[in-house]
Amino acid sequence: MVSRKDGFLGERAVILPPRILEMEEGDPLVSSLYITDIGHYPMAEHHHRIRTEAIDQYVLIYCVDGSGFYRLKGNTYQVTKNQYFILPAGEPHEYGAAEGDRWTIYWVHFKGAHSSTYAEGADKPQEVRVALDSNIRNRNNIFEEILTTLQYGEGIEDLRYASSLLHYYLASLRYLRQYRSTATFEATRKNQPSASDKSPGVVDAAIHFMKENMERRISLQDLLDYVGYSSTHFSTLFKQQVGCSPLAYFNRLKIEYACHLLRTTDMHVNQICYKVGIEDSLYFSRLFSKVMGMPPSEYRERGGL
Repeated sequence: MVSRKDGFLGERAVILPPRILEMEEGDPLVSSLYITDIGHYPMAEHHHRIRTEAIDQYVLIYCVDGSGFYRLKGNTYQVTKNQYFILPAGEPHEYGAAEGDRWTIYWVHFKGAHSSTYAEGADKPQEVRVALDSNIRNRNNIFEEILTTLQYGEGIEDLRYASSLLHYYLASLRYLRQYRSTATFEATRKNQPSASDKSPGVVDAAIHFMKENMERRISLQDLLDYVGYSSTHFSTLFKQQVGCSPLAYFNRLKIEYACHLLRTTDMHVNQICYKVGIEDSLYFSRLFSKVMGMPPSEYRERGGL
């Protein structure tokens, strides 16, 4: 496939060439829902797009950090983290990061016979807040699988697989209750406490919040707001149960995720650091070396541990 570089550090994007689009349009399975462009822009500052001429694709933008805006049909909407919107095909529009802020977004341009069904009613900001039964990290992994499939695959089976994943990805956003209920079912099946039958401890809730926000910069206050505890009480309780401070543990989770990406993808180190919510590649390398005892490049060369 074809990748594009727009100038945002850590960004990744795939633009499908005309011959691939023809394959998608001509396949009875893929033509129901298919991608024309897909990407991830981390901490994108001054990102701004105006389309005075309408395009024939729907545009999904899922903001996981920072804030932005979009204009559609004469209305202006503000977008914050954990919100998404879908711009309808055939309508001029404008969108971008908020003035003085950066946003981290997943975006997809898509078409197909079923595209309007997924887009219906999503032209206004939609909420995807962290909750006890949320499964945001899994959704982001689905996106990564789509992007990787389109980046390296060119056969019709690759396109069919990406199309099937897109159905799942869009469904995880549009049918949020049903998507989240599967997490409760899986926890019950494995005899683990779920949001519906047992309230987790405050430390478990905090760790869940961290995992659901792996790509963001979160503060201790963000954790306190989520668990509803005072700083001193929460930090003491967390350290007693986990053995380190909340933010130190969050950094460990980020490095564990970075290790996974180093082992399983060919993403550059400066892309991985943004993927785990760290914008300073030098700081990321120092933190990685501190936790793992070697720099990221050496870890990858050794094939992990």
